[in-house]
Amino acid sequence: QVQLVESGGGLEQAGGSLRLSCAVSGRTFSNYVMAWFRQAPGKEREFVAVINWSGGDPHYSDSVKGRFAISRDSAKNIVYLQMNSLKPEDTAVYYCTQGPYMSRWTYWGQGTQVTVSS
Repeated sequence: QVQLVESGGGLEQAGGSLRLSCAVSGRTFSNYVMAWFRQAPGKEREFVAVINWSGGDPHYSDSVKGRFAISRDSAKNIVYLQMNSLKPEDTAVYYCTQGPYMSRWTYWGQGTQVTVSS
């Protein structure tokens, strides 16, 4: 079983920055991908960013490309989401997830709230 615990959310002004962390523990897949999703009130959960097991090949949604950066610290088993130039439309609950490959997201964290004020 894998446990994912997000942290780092909060209230930030538009144009500011936040860094989310996702601590991974338990027995993970030998090769896996990690991703961040988000869900705004009244909307479906949407993909934000993904990174592979070695920490390479990051991909982003068009809405965050150039502003957000996903990375991982393999020694600490933590995945980060650095969010810069925040916009009010980035307001959502952010979730990290892990799976053996994209579209098969097996484990999810509890989420962390990000609120961006205008």
